Amino acid sequence: MSKILVNMAPHQFLKDVLITLMNELAQALQCTLTQDIPITHHMGITIERYNAQGLILKAPLIGNTNPKGTAFAGSINALVTLTGWGLIWLFLKELNIAGDVVIQNSWINYIHPVTDDFAAFCHRPGQDEIEKFEQGLRKKGKARMELSVEIRQGDEIAVEFKGRYVVHV
Repeated sequence: MSKILVNMAPHQFLKDVLITLMNELAQALQCTLTQDIPITHHMGITIERYNAQGLILKAPLIGNTNPKGTAFAGSINALVTLTGWGLIWLFLKELNIAGDVVIQNSWINYIHPVTDDFAAFCHRPGQDEIEKFEQGLRKKGKARMELSVEIRQGDEIAVEFKGRYVVHV
């Protein structure tokens, strides 16, 4: 066995494996977004981070502006919708389940203008909710999950979004 593995604390080894897996999943999601959802390429959407807390997708302000020079509401809506969609896609990969993800309905609140490059954060739901989602997929072949996404400008929330996503296997 490698000296590195022998000297590494078990929890650190598991943490490193988890980080590697999450990075690989994020790269696979980026490829899927770019190849299968053309608007992501045109908007310049990239993955900033995927970890145990959730998923962050980002987009540049340049190319996503309205006539006032702030972020176009359609670009904002696309980014937050895709961030929730992406988190569900990642869950399916983690669970080793093939399925189609669609958004059933959504609600968005534009609180403040977005005046700079912007990032949407979708918080990972609790383990109970993920397990319920998985059970629905495995037993019924479909499941729903409601996710919240936010965009911040500085310390303030600029946009709030809630979306209900449906998966059919």
